[in-house]
Amino acid sequence: VQLQAFGGGSVQAGGSLRLSCAVSGWTKGYYVIGWFRQAPGKEREGVSCINSSGGNSYYADSVKGRFTISRDNAKNTVYLQMESLKPEGTAVYYCAHDKLWQIACPRASFASWGQGTLVTVSS
Repeated sequence: VQLQAFGGGSVQAGGSLRLSCAVSGWTKGYYVIGWFRQAPGKEREGVSCINSSGGNSYYADSVKGRFTISRDNAKNTVYLQMESLKPEGTAVYYCAHDKLWQIACPRASFASWGQGTLVTVSS
């Protein structure tokens, strides 16, 4: 499976961005896509994830109410709509693929990763 994340950029605090994750090469049906981020000098952390039916989704407490994950299976693309961005949201955002749904989408369960897209939020 291959993943390509794009849509990052520079915005001011309070602004919005939409990230996209294009998925290819997976032919086994069900899968889970997670969004993670890594700020400079910090560990990579989970942001949100969604399963292929869209029936299950998860958000980290830090983004609940501001970020929305969705998917378009016809386009094999998962989106992360980010609203009310904060400077602490500055990070490289990665999407990743997992074969199974697990509560809170632990980072270690995701085997395939995209290249990341940089989001910079200025105050």
